[in-house]
Amino acid sequence: MDKSFKVKSIKYNFLMNIILKLSGIIFPLITFPYISRVLLSTANGKIAFASSVVGYFSIMSSMGIPSYGIRKCAEVRDSKEKLSKVVTELLILNSVFTLLSYIVFAILLLTVPQFFNELLLFSVTSLTILFNMLGVEWFYQAIEQYQYITFRNIFFKIISIILMLIFIHQPEDYILYAGINVFASVGSNVLNVLRLSKYVDLGIKKEQNYNFLIHIVPIVTLFLYNATTVIFTSLDQVMLGFIKGNESVGYYAAAIKIQNILVSLVTALGAVMLPKISYTLKNGSRINFENMIRKSFEFIIVTAIPVCFLMTILSKDIILVLAGEDYLSAIPMLQYLLPSLIFVGLSSVTAWQLLIPLEKEKYTVIGALVGVMINLTFNFLLIPISGGEGAAVSSTLAEFAVLVVHFIALKDIIIRTLEFKEIVSSLLSTFVASSILIFVKFNIPLTTGLLTCIVYGMIFTIFYAFSLVIFREKLAMGIVNDLTYLIFKRRNK
Repeated sequence: MDKSFKVKSIKYNFLMNIILKLSGIIFPLITFPYISRVLLSTANGKIAFASSVVGYFSIMSSMGIPSYGIRKCAEVRDSKEKLSKVVTELLILNSVFTLLSYIVFAILLLTVPQFFNELLLFSVTSLTILFNMLGVEWFYQAIEQYQYITFRNIFFKIISIILMLIFIHQPEDYILYAGINVFASVGSNVLNVLRLSKYVDLGIKKEQNYNFLIHIVPIVTLFLYNATTVIFTSLDQVMLGFIKGNESVGYYAAAIKIQNILVSLVTALGAVMLPKISYTLKNGSRINFENMIRKSFEFIIVTAIPVCFLMTILSKDIILVLAGEDYLSAIPMLQYLLPSLIFVGLSSVTAWQLLIPLEKEKYTVIGALVGVMINLTFNFLLIPISGGEGAAVSSTLAEFAVLVVHFIALKDIIIRTLEFKEIVSSLLSTFVASSILIFVKFNIPLTTGLLTCIVYGMIFTIFYAFSLVIFREKLAMGIVNDLTYLIFKRRNK
């Protein structure tokens, strides 16, 4: 074992990833009010349009390397020689894909009038493609350097906010702001590539037998999965816009933003677990692997189910606080979307912690394609009748269909790792906490506001946690035992 890095515990890495996810939520909340007032809608629209176009080319340039790289590097991270070989192969492939993407992008930039009219804006925004390739973020995730990833990311976001306040003062500054956006999201990738030689030996060596073809099939498969997922997640808004118009899309977008925030928190453990599970599968025991999967399922069940019910009860309060009275029509849309938290949470385990580490990537693509077909079918049936509510129902049904495909592909291991008792404990505890919160909410009405939402959330959480302990749920009992041990350990000192 000749590695030059230290791997932190799952709990510590999970904490770092939660901080990273929260920073991704908090920083836009800081910048959006300022930018929306300074740049106004037209300039903001130009930046959003350029970013969305470049986003597709970023997916093309990276193919499935970010996901595949985590798995492959995690498998060989104990050997610097093997790790260096894999990183070199993937970097070369990534460079080729990036070059091809830039060629296509340049042709479109010079031939499509909407792109050419904003040549400088699109050119600046396209730097994201290059820096994503140089950043090798997948490598640092594979060796579980989440502390470095988190603090580096937050540092560059803080610098970008300072730059925004210093330089952005009028709508004409939109190109400069696009550059600051690029700096905030991928500027830190320069540090990544500079630090890379600390962990691996870069450069092509004659004595190495480089094998690029072995990576192509899984990379392309994961690319298809990512591309299908992008289509899947944007399909409902596109169809809603065509069938019902921009106003319905505006309401639905507000509900989707809230759902996405909740999904990012519920699935935060998945990104941390992929390298750990890939490493365990390659170098550890099957028992340890299944224990890790079991704990991941427990975490999703214990968090996603109560969050779904809590947000349903507080949906009106949440919409009023985050979007305002003009968005009251988004309330039922959010309520119909919330059950998908449970399905997305579970499918994040089945996809990122089971199918990909087990090299069954094709089922992620099949699941995503089934999701697209379900979404498309029910959107055509429901959107003309009920607009955004129909789109929300379609999206939730599609996420459920994706999960069913994954469960069918993994039925044997699902039977061994997904415990029915944990689901019952969480549902019973959620029922207790929800009943108490509904009683409090209707008998002690409070003025709608952020503080009220926090108070209601605390009431729910306290009774939910207490109920989990009463029902002796495994994850809750583990936390209680850890706290008890720490308390007695301090007393005995």
